[in-house]
Amino acid sequence: MKKKIKAEDEISVSDVSLNRGTKTLRLKRKVGLVSAVSLIAGTMIGSGIFMSPEFVLQHMGSPGGSLTIWAACGLLATLGALSYAELGTVIKESGGEYIYILRNFGSLPAFLFAYTSVIVVRPASIAGVSLSFAEYVVAPFYQGCTTSPEAVVKSTAATCVLVLALINCLDVKLATGIMNLFTAAKLVVLMVIVVGGVVLLANGETQNFQNAFQNTVTGFGPIGVAFYQGLWSYDGWNNLNYVTEELENPEVNLPRAVMIAIPLVSCLYLLVNVSYFAAMTPTELLSSGAVAISWGNKVLGSWAWLISLAVALSTFGSANGTFFSGGRMCYVAAREGHMPDILSMAHVRRLTPSPALIFTSIIALILIIPGNFSSIVNFFSFTAWLFYGITIAGLLYLKIKKPDLPRPYKVPIVIPIVVLIASVYLVLAPVIDSPQIEFLYVVLFILSGIIVYIPLVYCKHSPTLLSKVTLHLQLFLEVAPADKNID
Repeated sequence: MKKKIKAEDEISVSDVSLNRGTKTLRLKRKVGLVSAVSLIAGTMIGSGIFMSPEFVLQHMGSPGGSLTIWAACGLLATLGALSYAELGTVIKESGGEYIYILRNFGSLPAFLFAYTSVIVVRPASIAGVSLSFAEYVVAPFYQGCTTSPEAVVKSTAATCVLVLALINCLDVKLATGIMNLFTAAKLVVLMVIVVGGVVLLANGETQNFQNAFQNTVTGFGPIGVAFYQGLWSYDGWNNLNYVTEELENPEVNLPRAVMIAIPLVSCLYLLVNVSYFAAMTPTELLSSGAVAISWGNKVLGSWAWLISLAVALSTFGSANGTFFSGGRMCYVAAREGHMPDILSMAHVRRLTPSPALIFTSIIALILIIPGNFSSIVNFFSFTAWLFYGITIAGLLYLKIKKPDLPRPYKVPIVIPIVVLIASVYLVLAPVIDSPQIEFLYVVLFILSGIIVYIPLVYCKHSPTLLSKVTLHLQLFLEVAPADKNID
């Protein structure tokens, strides 16, 4: 039997909750409604809205078609998040898709999701966003160069990851406070773009909206790929479900935060795209390497540097949100026995899941070194909607088979049905439109998790060396096993 340092050996009564007369270590509920809204909106608003419009237009062929996709993506994200809100009030545990798949479909599918997310998807996302942040921060110092030195960009990205790891390991309130600050700054900058668009429209710049749907592409595959490009900018709509146990009054604040954050971001995205089309023709927009920068140069003139600053702020804030939620998923998976025990522990004084956060940052730092993993992330992105679909199927199962479960918040059954149909479409569309061998490699990687699952999880084989390493890491990191906080 594995020996662990118990929470009562390390901490005082003031640091813990009391449970049946014994001292237990728990993550505290420090995420209020404002921080919950910031976590969703701050993670969603990354570099996507400043880059993706070009690619959505490329696949849709017209301004009207592009705006339709952006509106549809916002609607789909809202419906998905509302469905997740019901799941979060029925299954009141952190972990997002992982915990919902585990409770509804069992250990193996949940492990495969955790295996894919913890090893590749989450760290690669953090690394990618950090590299984007680094490129915008470094660019002003190398204005005479076509590209910034690769070593400088990667060093800056690594510094970004290390700073985020430190912030999130130190204190939950510090991490959420930074989220709130950066989210407010991003919303202000998006409003600048929106107001600029309103001024252009008021001055008669409406020519791009005449015959707006001319040349619109209607194929099954192109529309699906356009959805992917738009939904990339909405990524993060599900992040609050990863921290349910740290959310104050989740029965109320989870659905409320969703209904505030996602419609707000959706409206801003739509208005920002209108502003882009008011300032640039479709041809200009398609030839732009960075749509928002081109918009700034054309509309703001000498103040165009504000857009570069906005992208830097957006990417840093988005990386912080992804780090915050991604570390919790790793922590919950370890708590359920699907990852090494050390990752299920929390710092005995700061009450943060520091081992899981450190592990995530180490993988992200490793992925920064090659820096050419964007194609891997793109091919793995279709698996996200595969797991979203499985999660939504779990909600439908609960609605049909267990209708008497206490539900503080309910969505009409038609909403998860629509999201499930959309998930199936988004999984199949890119494969049908452009079948590539890389999709098979992704599926094989996911299934390779079975090779790990059978000995370590199903057979519960634990190497003696791992137990010794766990004990030493507990002492070094000052961490102890943490209980669930679902009261």
